[in-house]
Amino acid sequence: MNPTPPWTWQALTLQLRTPFRVSYGVSETRQAFWLRLAGDAGWGESAIPPYYGISDEAIIAFWAQAAAQTRPWPQDLPEIADWVGQAGPAPARCALDLALHDRLARRRGLPLHRLLDAPPPAQDMPTSFTISLDTPAEMARLAAKAAAFLVLKIKLGGEEDEACVEAVRRARPDARLRIDANAAWTPEEAARHVDRLARFDLELIEQPVAKEDISGMGFVQARSPIPIVADESLQSLADLERLAAVGVGGINLKLMKVGGLAPGLAILRRARALGLKVMLGCMIETSLGVTAAAQLSGLADWIDLDAPLLITNDPFAGVRFDAQGRMRVPLDPGIGVTLRHTS
Repeated sequence: MNPTPPWTWQALTLQLRTPFRVSYGVSETRQAFWLRLAGDAGWGESAIPPYYGISDEAIIAFWAQAAAQTRPWPQDLPEIADWVGQAGPAPARCALDLALHDRLARRRGLPLHRLLDAPPPAQDMPTSFTISLDTPAEMARLAAKAAAFLVLKIKLGGEEDEACVEAVRRARPDARLRIDANAAWTPEEAARHVDRLARFDLELIEQPVAKEDISGMGFVQARSPIPIVADESLQSLADLERLAAVGVGGINLKLMKVGGLAPGLAILRRARALGLKVMLGCMIETSLGVTAAAQLSGLADWIDLDAPLLITNDPFAGVRFDAQGRMRVPLDPGIGVTLRHTS
């Protein structure tokens, strides 16, 4: 039988170093939870973007319902997905999924990637560093301030998108640039933006149109020499199949939006089989969730795992980044994180 209570959790208010502006709005803080299985057996995280419309109460209600289970903890990897289930908010499922994987890997003395039979993490792969949506001058200033970072991701979706990209490119002619519209454009607007922005030597364009507009994603990709990468449009394996069918160039896989490692790894492996490029991304979350994602980086083409660099009160130590944004992933048993402080 499970211990009683089976887990504890704590709400976190993550403090951002600078206001985080995207097409949906602006945040100075973000909400998250850590979850710990009884006996310090495993750790998980739930991070909740405000624009996903998921309340803290819904997260907690899911955990309360799951805690009523009388089944023992999963003893083998395939049991985890069934234990967590497919109902309930994806970030809540993600926390349980991560904790159960962490528990099993720690019990077997294995780093998470080995438990998952995944390649070793891509040590020294550079993460993109996010430049939030703002005026062209301010975005150029932020890009210049991030002079050491090899890769920048520019948030767009305002009234001066082309000027913003031009300003950042002038400030950082050496940087690899990615742009993310966070679903701000219509397909026709996106196609026009592609025409105007291609001259800035962009690596990819992320989520140009509304998440439900799968055909619109294909419309833009058919008119773009730059890979179009689905983020908000990808929340399940079924979404992946639809996106592949319309010809998108890649996906941004975030564990929080798909419900954890079990569904995430299935999506990632299917994407590779379909020939899609894969970015590993994150919400605004702690090193706990980001380190779990980083354990899959040996299967990724790009990483966008800069959340620990964007917050001031990360309670966990795990994945690290050098001054240029190159990643080092711990290979300790489990996810590979330790708790530094509780608030």
